[in-house]
Amino acid sequence: MQSKYYAISIFILDVSNSSSEDMGDELTIYLDEMVKWINIWSKQIGTIKVKHRSGDEIIFVGYGYSTAYIMAFYLSRIWKYRHHKPYFGLSFGDIDRQLEEVDIEKWIHPLIKQARYANDLIKQEQNRPPFKFELDQFYNGPFGYNQFRNEFESLFNTLLNLQYTLLKEQTSIQELVCSSFLILQQQKAVGKLLGKTPPTISSHFKKGKCEEILHSFHEIINILNSLQKKSYNDREVKSDVLIQSIRDQLKENINTLLAH
Repeated sequence: MQSKYYAISIFILDVSNSSSEDMGDELTIYLDEMVKWINIWSKQIGTIKVKHRSGDEIIFVGYGYSTAYIMAFYLSRIWKYRHHKPYFGLSFGDIDRQLEEVDIEKWIHPLIKQARYANDLIKQEQNRPPFKFELDQFYNGPFGYNQFRNEFESLFNTLLNLQYTLLKEQTSIQELVCSSFLILQQQKAVGKLLGKTPPTISSHFKKGKCEEILHSFHEIINILNSLQKKSYNDREVKSDVLIQSIRDQLKENINTLLAH
């Protein structure tokens, strides 16, 4: 049975306050740029499907349960417009065809519906969190873990809400230190980039709860990868390859990307 299924994940990105009169064209150009980044980041992990559509929306589908969340997290950390932040409805599961066969413009699948449902729930919130998983409203997958999708959904969203609480409390410099560390992985390198002393970087890192934020990011990835490995008899999970690819590309453009 397992050979007939393929592990995937999905996000649907929307932008807050995108209807501002002076931002429409600029955001459209920026979202096209984000699609280009996603395609570059994904080159080493196989086929993906990504499309900028409906003005301020990006839909992404990739192999691997953790792929969409990894993409979404990095996009949120380098996002340029502070008053027009993105939010991501997320889902993951299994499909009975390869992504190469999917026309994302026409594809109708319960997992797409799940991601859109998550996106719509975020849209209804006054203080919109950046991420939300919806897993069991419309979808029932082929593997044993699926009977616990409601429980996984609750755990993921609880972690994400705690993460969001910490993110909201960061100052601008703490946010910059955290995003820089996510890419560079060394406080010394962050200090060199930002022209700050090691004690200053360390202070911002601790006060901004960067370690806790990034720990929650990696824990969610670990859980998603574990589910995938158990469902597919330890087939290769490419999250590490994807993360390294993203970091390598961002390092080359870090001054431009974090200039805002």
